[in-house]
Amino acid sequence: MMGALLDVENLWVKFPSRNGVFDAVRGVSFTLGRERLGIVGESGSGKSMTGRAILRLIRPPGIVEADQISLDGVDLIKLLEKDMRAVRGQRISMVMQDPKFSLNPVTTIGNQIIEAYRLHNNASKAQAYQKSLEMLEAVSIRNPERVMRAYPHEMSGGMGQRIMIAMMLIPNPEILIADEPTSALDVSVQRQVLDIMDKLVKERGMGLIFISHDLNLVADFCDRVLIMYAGRIVEVCDADKLHEAQHPYTRGLLNSLPRLDMPRERLEVLQRDPEWSVAPSVSARL
Repeated sequence: MMGALLDVENLWVKFPSRNGVFDAVRGVSFTLGRERLGIVGESGSGKSMTGRAILRLIRPPGIVEADQISLDGVDLIKLLEKDMRAVRGQRISMVMQDPKFSLNPVTTIGNQIIEAYRLHNNASKAQAYQKSLEMLEAVSIRNPERVMRAYPHEMSGGMGQRIMIAMMLIPNPEILIADEPTSALDVSVQRQVLDIMDKLVKERGMGLIFISHDLNLVADFCDRVLIMYAGRIVEVCDADKLHEAQHPYTRGLLNSLPRLDMPRERLEVLQRDPEWSVAPSVSARL
């Protein structure tokens, strides 16, 4: 896995409420190298909050605390906001779940990609335009000149997600956080988008945090997997051994999945143990 790109130690995300402080992420620790790291769990388990907290995208009254979030030895928790803006996009990029809510609907796709590139590079508009075309071609978009002139509403879901990936990767970041980037896509397009991400990550030697609720997808695509429950990491395993996981929560998730090779009249219902939510978070630091 080479050296660690990102080291997260004892990360907490908290939100004040009428009933006290709600802990959305509880003591999460993990290390990311030049690998594809999957984070899985049910809705509300803290997956997306973990990704957003790394980039310090949790706004007040939300509170982010950690012993450290170290990127190549620089603690992101201690950076001023103006310094953090230089990290977002240039060093760590994040692809959100639905491109319709991430792209500006009243600006052409070309202008948005050009802006993303020039924000972090001292380049002319002509140079940025050419770089944008190359990046759209890299994510397998045909006729990139037409796409550059188009508006987001003219694109399908799969095209929109490819455009978002191109926009996030054009500054050449060290780490890409992908928050359920394929959940709104059909299976054939989903595979194409994953292949594009896989190719770009390998070619650039990047680290990828792949957030998903789809255990089979993560087992097939990632190198390592963190399983989250109630804001904690309950188990860590190699992706190709995910179906051999031992924690009862992970087993419950796996057993609740329908399987064509083992049809059943009724899927199992996950039986939860209150101890899962209070047990210490498992560390995934190397």
